[in-house]
Order: sequence, then structure tokens, then C-alpha cells
Amino acid sequence: MSDAPTTAGTPSRPGPPDTGAAAALEVRDLSWQVGGAKIVREVTFAVAPGEFVGVIGPNGAGKTSLFNLISGINPISGGRVLLAGRDITGDSIAARAKAGLGRTFQTSSLFPRLSVRENVRIAAQQQLGGNLSVVRFPRRGDRATELADQHLATVDLTKHDTAAGDLSHGDKRKLEIAMLLATDPQVILLDEPMAGVNSSDVPGLTEVIRGLHRSGSTVLMVEHHIDVVLGLADRVAVMHHGELIAIDSPDRIMANETVQSAYLGGVA
Repeated sequence: MSDAPTTAGTPSRPGPPDTGAAAALEVRDLSWQVGGAKIVREVTFAVAPGEFVGVIGPNGAGKTSLFNLISGINPISGGRVLLAGRDITGDSIAARAKAGLGRTFQTSSLFPRLSVRENVRIAAQQQLGGNLSVVRFPRRGDRATELADQHLATVDLTKHDTAAGDLSHGDKRKLEIAMLLATDPQVILLDEPMAGVNSSDVPGLTEVIRGLHRSGSTVLMVEHHIDVVLGLADRVAVMHHGELIAIDSPDRIMANETVQSAYLGGVA
């Protein structure tokens, strides 16, 4: 099956621009083995600049493990990871982040006692090269505060002075995305952003993520809500038993007999 980007051609999914540029993110024969167990098996695919790729698969399929290999949390057993054409396989987590690889996690990683604005300001200050002590004495109108407010507006989160720990789970996810944006990532990895989110908050969070795509961000998202993935992604990658069994447009993935058998229980 072709690994070329496939766009849906709808206003809600603008698709990757046809720039002829190097892939924003590429993994080649990426593998992870623990003892005799092969968790991720020779996964190969590329994500074009500005493309949105959704990753689906049953529990234990290797989706989060794949993200851990890409972001450097787990050491790879084989293969390579390239960011905008540069090999980052041997880079540390911090070096990958500095190179432009940003990621959120399934569980929230916030400073619950700090305000919403202060959380994003920490990320902005790190990106600007300052130290974290300035968080205690923010100056109104300084660059870090301006960036914090800008990114909070992007995710439609206006509760600037609320303690992060007091937010709903959906708003915490928005805050994590704002913090990620403050690091100015080239490629965004979203690991199950809807996990634990109240159903009433899913549409708003979905629109925030759709906005990332519309703004031109390159996004790779693991998500169990298939309807959310189908509504956002240019292409969908399907993992099963640690292998990438298909990657194609949402319509073709849903019609793929292999996917139906392995993941959807044979139901078209």
C-alpha cells in the first residue's frame, strides 16, 4: 500500500501542502524488543509537512510504544527516526524537543498549584532561554507572558488566573497543548488527548486540535475515539501486534479488509 500522503479534500481537513519538502517526520524499520518480546516491529512511514496522521489500533498494539521510541523515552532496538530529514535516532529526549519534536502524554503533566497562565509561561520562558525563577515574579507584558496569552487564546482557554489543578480534564488537555505550543514544535505528537475527557468536552477539544492542523502544524495523534480520528486525519495508520498493517486515507482504511478483520472485528 502506498505511503504517499492522501488528503480528504474537505474544508475541515486542509491536508498537507504539496511543497516537495523533506518529510517532517520519518521512521524507518523502527523496532523495540524487550527480552524475547517484540513490542514494535519494523515500522516504516513518513509524515509530510503540515499533514495530520491518526494512529489507531487495539490495546497493546504498540501505539504509545511507537511514540516512546520516536520521542526518545525508550531506546530503540533497530531502525531510525528522522526529523525534517535529520537523523535524531541517537539524540536525547531534550535534544529532540529542542530540535522541534513536541509531545503530550496520556496522563496530565501540569503544575497544579500554579495558574493556567503560569504553566504556559514556564514553557515559554524555557523556549526563550530564561530560567524558571521568573515564574514567581512575572512582569505584565513581558515576552513570556505575551506568548502564554497568545497560546492560551489559540486553545480557547481564557481562565488565565485559575489554578491548573482546578480545571476540568478537557481544559487540562487544552492547557497541555498550549504549553506544547509554547515550545514552538515542528512536529506535534498527541498521545490519546481524549483519554479521561468528559464527553461534553470532546467537541471543544477536537476543535482545538483541528485548529492546529488548519494553522499548518504537523500532527501525529494516537486516539481510541475512531470518530474523532476519522474527522481530523488526512491519513490513518493502523497498528496491530506491534506492526503497521495499513496507512491510508480514512475512507480507505475503513474499507480495508485487513483492518476490519484485525481491528474492527470484521464489521465494515
